[in-house]
Amino acid sequence: MGRLTQRRRITRIRRTEEGITSATRPDALAAEEPLELRIGGESFTVTMRTPGHDFELAAGFCVAEGLLRSTDDLAGADQLRSMRYCAGTDDQGNQTYNVIDLELADPAAMATAVSQQRNVLTSSACGICGTTSIDAVEKSLPHAEATQELSISAETLLDLPGALREAQEIFAKTGGVHAAGLFDGEGKLLILREDVGRHNAVDKVIGRAFLDDQLPLSGTALQVSGRASFELVQKAALAGVEMLTAVGAPSSLAADLADRAGITLAGFSRGRTINLYTHPERVRF
Repeated sequence: MGRLTQRRRITRIRRTEEGITSATRPDALAAEEPLELRIGGESFTVTMRTPGHDFELAAGFCVAEGLLRSTDDLAGADQLRSMRYCAGTDDQGNQTYNVIDLELADPAAMATAVSQQRNVLTSSACGICGTTSIDAVEKSLPHAEATQELSISAETLLDLPGALREAQEIFAKTGGVHAAGLFDGEGKLLILREDVGRHNAVDKVIGRAFLDDQLPLSGTALQVSGRASFELVQKAALAGVEMLTAVGAPSSLAADLADRAGITLAGFSRGRTINLYTHPERVRF
């Protein structure tokens, strides 16, 4: 398995009262490697990610693509017939664990996967690269009637960014990864994942919940370390999350989708202030 961090010697420059100084020292960088996802042996997409929790990433990505979802007759992980690493080696012949092949139990989902095959690399900055139209991006939402199980106090909501930051072990070492944390209405951290790609961190959280048969994630809030984009709102909606709150700003398209999907969207969550853009009724003042 690839390492979460990699060591590199750096030259650090510092301005002091005596002038400019420099020193060589070791530093930790967040690892970034490609992961190819295959479905039924056919390449589906390649995404750049931080190695670790790869099966969760694969499952969460398929939830976001509408290929996996909770149903009464075939819930959760039963929709995955198999998920395995394929042979892949580096220049020294070592297994890279950078290729995963999934076999979906539903033949219709397998056929959909073939029709939705991505044609370009999905970077760690973009979760929807390679889709051909906005219609393909905005998947039909399975949870059309938004649930109202989540009730969270404003005080607890304001505490979520700090709770997320305190739990970020890779960020503490590198300062170079995003995080997504799933919280309940009392502010208890349920799942935390980190990755160089903010959409990957969200996919890993949703993938973990999917594999544990916990979808839909009603009664939960998803706190993310970056901005709130359309793609993150879409992922949250497909997983049944009731609130998406971000340290950064939301986009207009994200707010539009959150409004339609019944999601409470919050942005600029900085510990002391927060903006609520849609469905503020879930927050107690």
